[in-house]
Amino acid sequence: MSTTERPRILVVGGGYVGMFAARRILKKMRYGEATVTVVDPRSYMTYQPFLPEAAAGSLSPRHVVVPLRRVLPKAEILTGRVTSVDHDRKVATVEPLVGDSYEIPFDHIIMALGAVSRTFPIPGLAENGIGFKTIEEAIATRNHILGQLDKAESTDDEEVRRKALTFVFVGGGFAGVEAIAEIEDMARDAAKYYRNVKREDMRFVLVEAANRILPEMGPDLGEWTLQRLRERGIEVYLETSLDSAVDKHCVLKNGVEMDASTIVWTAGVKPNPALADFGLPLGPRGHVDTKPTLQVQGMPYAWAAGDNAQVPDLAKGEGAWCPPNAQHALRQSKVLGDNVVAALRGFEPREYKHANLGAVAGLGLHKGVAILFNRIKLKGWPAWMFHRLYHGSQMPTFNRKVRVFADWFLAGLLKRDIVGLGAMESPRDEFYEAAAPVSAKLAAPKPEAPKETAAAAKG
Repeated sequence: MSTTERPRILVVGGGYVGMFAARRILKKMRYGEATVTVVDPRSYMTYQPFLPEAAAGSLSPRHVVVPLRRVLPKAEILTGRVTSVDHDRKVATVEPLVGDSYEIPFDHIIMALGAVSRTFPIPGLAENGIGFKTIEEAIATRNHILGQLDKAESTDDEEVRRKALTFVFVGGGFAGVEAIAEIEDMARDAAKYYRNVKREDMRFVLVEAANRILPEMGPDLGEWTLQRLRERGIEVYLETSLDSAVDKHCVLKNGVEMDASTIVWTAGVKPNPALADFGLPLGPRGHVDTKPTLQVQGMPYAWAAGDNAQVPDLAKGEGAWCPPNAQHALRQSKVLGDNVVAALRGFEPREYKHANLGAVAGLGLHKGVAILFNRIKLKGWPAWMFHRLYHGSQMPTFNRKVRVFADWFLAGLLKRDIVGLGAMESPRDEFYEAAAPVSAKLAAPKPEAPKETAAAAKG
């Protein structure tokens, strides 16, 4: 970490808001006006709307992430976590991936920790489920599902086959619906290359606690999507929930039970719980309480936006809050960046106000739904095209835009990639078997998978 006498803007989190806000600040600042420091455990930002397509093999995993050091060459990038903030001294404690913790002073601090999966104390979920919020989880899900097709192809045990070919997705919002639709599409294509596995042998199940899916799309588009999923053989259970997942035996609240090799949890998000350690005013659901200027209430030097912030929605009126989606996060980060630069120069920050432009969802190749400007509704191929054009245009950096559109172009010319690299979850196993002495093989346990991939590697 470098030292500087210039004012420091500390960005806690290098995700969507953190990266775009830092980029905006660096663009607006004069040379040497301030130091921008970004702290995040990962050295890259993930464009989360593309996770379903990455899981389905339509996009390369590397093209869905953006390296922070390349996008922010003039910023100081620290790989680690902020563990506490002393607001009286304006000092944050950083815990690097290796080595001792240290303190870093700041003049302005931006909270951009985002959200984590919202889970419930369901027996067996932590041991057997996997989330769908990171590129690691998306690719692990893809590798795992393709591995289950291999397992089913290679056994005569009907019970093993049935469990291997049962895939349960919990959550009927954008993440859950897009994930199950894209992955079902991939599995349908993959089945063409297997002798003993057909699409009819697979069981895809979507579980949603509400009485409809895709609530952001409105009742008619949600109902249309529900019917299309069911026509594709996907079981959708509304107004029910997952009660147990012990030993991968799923028990639903409506009484339906099944053994499932794959349990993907997409039932919403919640603000990062680490916010509770930073001495910030929080709303009833754990979000940072902010003004319309994106300043934290009572702390003019602290800022927040995106999924971890409770931002008043001035376009809707009194008592409304901006929903946690990429559309608001992108626009909030730009306003936040401008406001921080204005505050550095002694000017008044402006308020954030943005009317929702609509929503898009991809449902597999050539399938989608979209609502534009809250009036125009698209279904099928036109919605799918708009989904790709919109998100392709929003992908950060020209480099990644070109790579994403190149992936789509090649996918249109060539057949879908159905390679599953499940061994990536534990790459040392084969070398261990070859290198360890015979006595060590008999006496010592195999090396454990890294913590971040342990859950994905199970099953």
